[in-house]
Parts: sequence; structure tokens; C-alpha cells
Amino acid sequence: MRESYINYTQAKSLKMPKTELFSQEYTHGIVDPKFLSTDKGFYAVKWSFIGLILTAFFQILVFSISGSTALLTDTIHNFGNAATAIPLGFAFILSRKKPNKRFTYGYGRLEDIAGLLVVFLILFSAAAAAYESISRLFSPKPIEFLGAVAVASIVGFLGNELVAKFRIKVGRKIRSAALVVDGYHAQADGFSSLAVLFGAFCVWLGYPLADPLIGLLITIVILRIVWEAGKSVFYRMLDGVEPGIVDEIHQVVSKVENVRDVTEI
Repeated sequence: MRESYINYTQAKSLKMPKTELFSQEYTHGIVDPKFLSTDKGFYAVKWSFIGLILTAFFQILVFSISGSTALLTDTIHNFGNAATAIPLGFAFILSRKKPNKRFTYGYGRLEDIAGLLVVFLILFSAAAAAYESISRLFSPKPIEFLGAVAVASIVGFLGNELVAKFRIKVGRKIRSAALVVDGYHAQADGFSSLAVLFGAFCVWLGYPLADPLIGLLITIVILRIVWEAGKSVFYRMLDGVEPGIVDEIHQVVSKVENVRDVTEI
């Protein structure tokens, strides 16, 4: 009895539909080096950067007249989120370079390095947010223009939500793990911005310490994002796949005619 070994290339030669092997959401493989991850990815990163920078500048303007620690923390977070577009942008630009004798697979893995830099930028923003919140907790200052703080909070939420949906949509379309991770990060930032609105309401009720406490809460949210994003980028850098994909491939290939056994996937 002859044993058959079938990899993905052989599966294609059997004309097995790709959709039967991999689900669309978790497709794993090399991104098309021609233009998909570069042109569309760079487009997404560029406009995400512009949107978040405008949001952060508006918030820092309101902070300058209000003195809200929670708003300052959220602004630092948004600036950090906008800064993540810089390494991603460089990765997309450099990935345009064609493969050569030294880098025979091209420069697509620069995106993974960019994802790692994104994680460190988020961690840095968390440290800055924690420092400001703790400082204001022990040395509180009065907060003014609570209405403006509330507006800045809503603007922060809307700005992050729009950017998040945009990044995730494009990231999934071009199969960019770093861009999708960054999109989920922006989405979480939006809810952090709404926490500033709650803090402003508490201050209005007569609880001034709610402002730095909200700042610390946002810091904890940032640290959780660091952990989740770090795991995702780590799996990506080690070519990790969803375990369910391996089982799915095994089942599909095993049903192909004349296949006696599947020894390795």
C-alpha cells in the first residue's frame, strides 16, 4: 500500500478549492508581493495616522484649558496609537523592494518587525499615562471646562472607532496581521475615550479624584492591549497558525480519492 503525502501545492494540483482548506479570516501565507500589502496597506496607514493625529491635537487643545488628567492620559494614548503608523508605514514602503539573492523571499517580514515596534510604542504610552495619572492622584489640580472635556471624549471615541474599522477592514483584505492588530488597538482606545466622559461626569458631581483614577483605568486597558497585541505578533513572527486550520486541512485532504494517509501537514 503506497502512502501519499500531500502539501498545499499538491492540493492545488488536485484542484481542491482554496476555501475548503482555509477559512477566509485565518488564511495564512505570504502576502502578494506585487502591490496588495504595499499600496493598500500604506494607504490605510497614512489616513489612519492623519485621523488619529487630528483627534489627538484636538484633545491636547482641550486639555490645555481644562487640566483633565484623564483626558491627558487618553491624549497620550492616542498620540502613541498614531505613532504606530510610522513603523508600519516604513514596513509597507520597504516591502516594495523585490527579492534578491540575500533576501530570497523579499522584505515582507518587515511587517512583522513593525508589529513588534507597535507593541513597544503601546507599552511606552502606557508608562507615560501611568506616570501622569499617579502624579495627579497625589497632587490634584482643579479641572475646568468640563463640557469641553466631554466633547473631547466623544471626539476621541469617534476618531478611534472610524480608524479602527478602516484598519481592520483593509488589514483583513490584504492579510496584514500587524494592521489588524493595530486596528483592534484603536477600537479599544475608543472605549477608553468614553471613560474620560464618565470621569468628567463624576467631577461634575463633586468627586475630583475620579479624573486621575480614570487615567489609571485607561493605563490598565493599555497594558492589556500590550499583552494581547504582543501575543498576536509573537505568533505571527513564529509562523503560528490557528490549530483548527490544521485539523480542517487533515479532514479535507483525507477525503481526496486515493489518499491512504496524511502523515504531516
